[in-house]
Amino acid sequence: MVAIGGSITAALGLAALGLTVPRLLGHRKTPYDDLLNQLTDRDAAIRLGRVSPAVIDKAEMAEALRQRLTHHSLQDVTAADVAAGRIVEVKGWVLPETLVELCSLAASVQ
Repeated sequence: MVAIGGSITAALGLAALGLTVPRLLGHRKTPYDDLLNQLTDRDAAIRLGRVSPAVIDKAEMAEALRQRLTHHSLQDVTAADVAAGRIVEVKGWVLPETLVELCSLAASVQ
Protein backbone atom coordinates (compact mmCIF):
# COMPACT_ATOMS: atom_id res chain seq x y z
CA MET A 1 0.00 0.00 0.00
CA VAL A 2 2.88 2.37 0.76
CA ALA A 3 4.39 1.77 -2.68
CA ILE A 4 1.11 2.64 -4.38
CA GLY A 5 0.75 5.80 -2.31
CA GLY A 6 4.32 6.79 -3.12
CA SER A 7 3.71 6.23 -6.84
CA ILE A 8 0.62 8.38 -6.77
CA THR A 9 2.46 11.11 -4.89
CA ALA A 10 5.33 10.98 -7.39
CA ALA A 11 2.93 11.12 -10.34
CA LEU A 12 1.10 14.10 -8.85
CA GLY A 13 4.40 15.84 -8.18
CA LEU A 14 5.54 15.34 -11.78
CA ALA A 15 2.18 16.52 -13.09
CA ALA A 16 2.46 19.66 -10.97
CA LEU A 17 5.79 20.35 -12.63
CA GLY A 18 4.23 19.90 -16.04
CA LEU A 19 6.13 16.68 -16.72
CA THR A 20 4.49 13.64 -18.20
CA VAL A 21 5.82 10.18 -18.96
CA PRO A 22 6.35 10.88 -22.70
CA ARG A 23 8.36 14.00 -21.87
CA LEU A 24 10.50 12.14 -19.34
CA LEU A 25 11.13 9.10 -21.50
CA GLY A 26 10.93 10.73 -24.91
CA HIS A 27 8.13 10.31 -27.41
CA ARG A 28 6.97 6.94 -28.61
CA LYS A 29 8.39 5.84 -31.93
CA THR A 30 6.40 6.62 -35.06
CA PRO A 31 6.93 5.97 -38.77
CA TYR A 32 7.35 9.75 -39.10
CA ASP A 33 10.21 10.34 -36.66
CA ASP A 34 12.51 11.34 -39.52
CA LEU A 35 10.22 14.36 -39.94
CA LEU A 36 9.16 14.93 -36.34
CA ASN A 37 12.75 14.92 -35.09
CA GLN A 38 13.24 18.19 -36.97
CA LEU A 39 10.92 19.91 -34.50
CA THR A 40 12.72 21.75 -31.72
CA ASP A 41 9.86 21.23 -29.25
CA ARG A 42 7.60 18.32 -30.20
CA ASP A 43 5.26 18.94 -27.26
CA ALA A 44 4.61 22.53 -28.38
CA ALA A 45 4.17 21.28 -31.96
CA ILE A 46 1.59 18.75 -30.78
CA ARG A 47 -0.35 21.49 -28.98
CA LEU A 48 -0.33 23.62 -32.14
CA GLY A 49 -1.22 20.62 -34.27
CA ARG A 50 -4.29 19.93 -32.16
CA VAL A 51 -5.80 23.27 -33.17
CA SER A 52 -4.56 23.14 -36.77
CA PRO A 53 -6.35 21.59 -39.74
CA ALA A 54 -6.60 17.84 -39.23
CA VAL A 55 -4.43 15.36 -41.08
CA ILE A 56 -6.62 13.31 -43.39
CA ASP A 57 -3.98 11.00 -44.86
CA LYS A 58 -0.85 10.77 -42.70
CA ALA A 59 1.17 8.80 -45.23
CA GLU A 60 0.38 11.25 -48.04
CA MET A 61 1.21 14.28 -45.89
CA ALA A 62 4.42 12.66 -44.67
CA GLU A 63 5.50 11.93 -48.23
CA ALA A 64 4.86 15.54 -49.27
CA LEU A 65 6.81 16.80 -46.24
CA ARG A 66 9.68 14.41 -46.96
CA GLN A 67 9.91 15.70 -50.54
CA ARG A 68 10.14 19.28 -49.26
CA LEU A 69 12.57 18.53 -46.44
CA THR A 70 14.89 15.96 -48.05
CA HIS A 71 17.52 18.43 -49.22
CA HIS A 72 16.54 21.49 -47.19
CA SER A 73 16.31 22.34 -43.50
CA LEU A 74 12.97 23.07 -41.87
CA GLN A 75 14.16 26.65 -41.44
CA ASP A 76 14.87 27.03 -45.16
CA VAL A 77 11.58 25.43 -46.20
CA THR A 78 9.51 27.58 -43.85
CA ALA A 79 11.32 30.71 -45.06
CA ALA A 80 10.49 29.71 -48.64
CA ASP A 81 6.86 29.15 -47.60
CA VAL A 82 6.65 32.68 -46.24
CA ALA A 83 8.37 34.17 -49.28
CA ALA A 84 5.93 32.36 -51.59
CA GLY A 85 2.89 33.33 -49.53
CA ARG A 86 2.21 29.75 -48.39
CA ILE A 87 0.94 30.69 -44.96
CA VAL A 88 -1.87 29.40 -42.77
CA GLU A 89 -3.79 31.15 -39.99
CA VAL A 90 -4.17 29.08 -36.83
CA LYS A 91 -5.92 30.68 -33.84
CA GLY A 92 -4.73 34.14 -34.87
CA TRP A 93 -1.16 33.05 -35.63
CA VAL A 94 0.06 33.32 -39.23
CA LEU A 95 2.45 30.44 -39.81
CA PRO A 96 4.33 28.79 -42.68
CA GLU A 97 2.34 26.00 -44.31
CA THR A 98 5.05 23.35 -43.85
CA LEU A 99 5.31 24.04 -40.13
CA VAL A 100 1.54 23.76 -39.67
CA GLU A 101 1.47 20.48 -41.59
CA LEU A 102 4.34 19.09 -39.54
CA CYS A 103 2.62 20.09 -36.28
CA SER A 104 -0.63 18.53 -37.46
CA LEU A 105 1.22 15.32 -38.25
CA ALA A 106 2.84 15.35 -34.81
CA ALA A 107 -0.57 15.75 -33.15
CA SER A 108 -2.09 12.98 -35.23
CA VAL A 109 0.45 10.36 -34.08
CA GLN A 110 1.11 11.37 -30.49
